[in-house]
Amino acid sequence: MNWIILIIAGLFEVAFASCLGKAKETSGTEAYWWYFGFLVSLTISMILLIKATQTLPIGTAYAVWTGIGAVGTVLMGIFVFKDPASFWRIFFIITLIGSVIGLKAVSN
Repeated sequence: MNWIILIIAGLFEVAFASCLGKAKETSGTEAYWWYFGFLVSLTISMILLIKATQTLPIGTAYAVWTGIGAVGTVLMGIFVFKDPASFWRIFFIITLIGSVIGLKAVSN
């Protein structure tokens, strides 16, 4: 169950990074709403990370959390913010996914 909580925490990390990206593209009141979404997503992500680390090793949980956030944020950048999708970016995203899966596989 704590692995599911950790995955959800990672998805909220993607959400707070995406909110920052959207806030950068907007101005005025709309930007403040994106910053509010950032704060809400950040808070939820941290609370869930704290919950997950009560039973999972902190090093593994943190690495998986940041891995999910990094991969998700890069994918959001490619699909939503039109960041480049070069061979090497995709290669290293796949490498990162493999590392996260490996950490999960070797953790108790």
